[in-house]
Amino acid sequence: MIYPNNFEQKIGFNEVRTLLKSKCLSTLGTGLVDDMAMSDDANTIQTWLKQTREFRLLQTEADDFPLQYFFDLRPTLSRLRIEGTHLDEQELFDLFRSLDTIHLVTRFLNRTTDGEDATDGENTRFPYPTLQRLTVDVTTFPDIVRRIGQIVDKFGKIKDSASPELARIRRELAQTEGSVSRILNNILRNAQQEGLVEKDVTPAIREGRLVIPVLPGMKRKIGGIVHDESASGRTVYIEPTEVVEANNKIRELEADEKKEIVRILKEVSADIRPHITPMMASYQLLAHIDFIRAKAELARTFKAIEPQLSNSPLIDWGQAVHPLLKLSLEKQGKRVVPLDVILTKDKRILIISGPNAGGKSVCLKTVGLLQYMVQCGLSVPMGDTSRVGVFQNLMIDIGDEQSIENDLSTYSSHLLNMKMMMKNANDKTLILIDEFGTGTEPQIGGAIAESVLTQFCKKGTFGVVTTHYQNLKHFADNHKGVANGAMLYDRKEMRALFMLSIGQPGSSFAIEIARKIGLPEEVIQDASRIVGEDYIQSDKYLQDIVRDKRYWENKRATIHKQEKDLQAVIERYEKDIEEIGKTRKDVLKRAKEQAEELLRESNKRIETTIREIKEAQAEKERTKRIREELSEFRTSVEQVDASANDEFIAKKIEQIKRRKERHEKHIKEKAEKQKKAAEQIREAVSKKSTPTDVIMPGNSVKMKGLTTVGRVESLDSNGMAMVVFGGIRSKIDVKRLELATPTEKEQTKQYSISKETRQAIDDRKNNFHQDLDVRGERGDEALNAVMHFIDDAILVGMPRVRILHGKGNGILRQLIRQYLATVPNVTAFKDEHVQFGGAGITVVDL
Repeated sequence: MIYPNNFEQKIGFNEVRTLLKSKCLSTLGTGLVDDMAMSDDANTIQTWLKQTREFRLLQTEADDFPLQYFFDLRPTLSRLRIEGTHLDEQELFDLFRSLDTIHLVTRFLNRTTDGEDATDGENTRFPYPTLQRLTVDVTTFPDIVRRIGQIVDKFGKIKDSASPELARIRRELAQTEGSVSRILNNILRNAQQEGLVEKDVTPAIREGRLVIPVLPGMKRKIGGIVHDESASGRTVYIEPTEVVEANNKIRELEADEKKEIVRILKEVSADIRPHITPMMASYQLLAHIDFIRAKAELARTFKAIEPQLSNSPLIDWGQAVHPLLKLSLEKQGKRVVPLDVILTKDKRILIISGPNAGGKSVCLKTVGLLQYMVQCGLSVPMGDTSRVGVFQNLMIDIGDEQSIENDLSTYSSHLLNMKMMMKNANDKTLILIDEFGTGTEPQIGGAIAESVLTQFCKKGTFGVVTTHYQNLKHFADNHKGVANGAMLYDRKEMRALFMLSIGQPGSSFAIEIARKIGLPEEVIQDASRIVGEDYIQSDKYLQDIVRDKRYWENKRATIHKQEKDLQAVIERYEKDIEEIGKTRKDVLKRAKEQAEELLRESNKRIETTIREIKEAQAEKERTKRIREELSEFRTSVEQVDASANDEFIAKKIEQIKRRKERHEKHIKEKAEKQKKAAEQIREAVSKKSTPTDVIMPGNSVKMKGLTTVGRVESLDSNGMAMVVFGGIRSKIDVKRLELATPTEKEQTKQYSISKETRQAIDDRKNNFHQDLDVRGERGDEALNAVMHFIDDAILVGMPRVRILHGKGNGILRQLIRQYLATVPNVTAFKDEHVQFGGAGITVVDL
């Protein structure tokens, strides 16, 4: 229960309710806002909060949730229960759209976590299970929606196709209107030519009939019926005789059209009437969705959360703020001070003291409003770690309750409130009392307040009480379950801080405030003497205690923050040291890998050089020198290990880099030389053939860059020639052939190919494979295999081959491609497609 009847007004909940109603989409939601009431069932409240939480999640995750056409058709459907009634066009259109929305909402919430439509399985999981439960037992009406959609267009008008009769009427109506328009325009055009009407006059409509605006002096010259006259009397509207009959026909057709539309609406309404009861129940889904959406929007406005809920009475709030005060201050560019409030079984009643206008009443209203909001299922603005309990009764005594009608003074009304509270209070009740004991003589008022507070303690009641009475401030020291709290005040700047500090009572700062306002010092001194030195000193000590407590709390907060920052710095340094150590190991590892890689490359380079020296019959001294350099390089690499210092490692790495750069430079220069040599060969070959050389069947030819002479057997339209080389037929592009010289022809005649040789060549052609695998071979071995492979490919006339060399460090790939660049018969080479090996395979076109 809540007490008194105007509880919501006292805590400011009426303003929250009004704001919540403004967030609703329709009267469907506002009706639930009006019916919203507090619950003391934890499971019900938990469900309400989960609904809001899931809808807020839905808003961030889904952009296709249907939120249009939340029309409340329940009053219309109630009227439709009466036989003979029917929906009008707009009502039918709104019913169509709102029923479709119900169907879409139901289907959306029944999607599983996999995005599929739900089945009847027991293990079905939904992304928004609490919202999904709202759709249980909700009936949708896809057949009725489809039926209405067949007769209503997208603008809510009855379609021509709604019935054959309506289509006929509208077709005839359009034809008649067209003929009337043509006749009227002809009459108007003739009247304009005769000067009976002005040039810019157009037909008008009066009483649903097409007429011509005419000057009063000319009305007798146009035969017809005068339907109207302008307010100024300068224009009369005449319906020409020629169109009177047609206009009458139009009016008849329009009446027939209305009758047919009404007939259609009655027919559809009759189809809807049996489903009115489940249909009205289905609108509850839209009402709940509208209501929950409004709560989610209100939570966004308040920057609120759905707190942890406890089944037992409890208040453990951090950073709690009064939502309405927060919005009001934000409009003024100010900031609300959050409150930390704790009420537990050990400390059930909080007595707040402090100066006037220091925030005591705001603190009291904040507790009442936020607790009531939670038990109404609304999100509240407080810290994420806050916990909220459930109370059975919420009671408040705040403000002036003086009543002239009931002859009650302010104090009498407070006593009546105390009587009701003591009568109904229990261990699940939260009481909120502002300025406890005021309204009568202080001494007796304080005594009665203390006695009432004792009764609340015996009942185990929870509560927040504000007071200025000294005896109530000392009450907490002598009673278990009661705690003092103070609204802090800056005595130096003489301003309220609006901060709640639990543990010590607060001072009223009456003397200081009076002095700040400007009361004469004589008055202040007299007041001090009247109240007594002991009271002044005790109040001063209390102020000092509060000040010292605030000082040490600030110190503690500062130290805690510094310790936290220091810990973060230590953790960051430890992490950096760990990363540096890991990086050092990685650098050492990479250095050794680079050294080993260079060693392998150097081995290959030296062996290749030795082979070239042997082939050139060079001096042995050069070979010896090269091997000595290799041995020295190997020794320097082996010196780089994990035990070496950073300076030595850096020096060795730099040496390795320089050697690698020299090696790459050498390879590059060698490649340039090979490329130049290839260009010279190509130029020499191209000079031997002239554009005038025409290859014909029977000519003796050879492939460019080769010496073997063959005979052209035939040519095709694609520029390909069938050439016989030593008894072997090969199909070759004409562009790759050139005419043989007489000397080359004679030399070829001197040689004859034996039967065994021709048989060997045929076997090679039949057994030739387009792929060559040289992976894992040394450079000289791989090059030798590639040379023979390319020669065989050219010999058998293979247009494309593939060389598998692997990726590795790219050395073998580079050597092979340097060689291919020197072969004239190689027209192109490139990486294989990434799906078939990429850079690990070279595709060669011949």
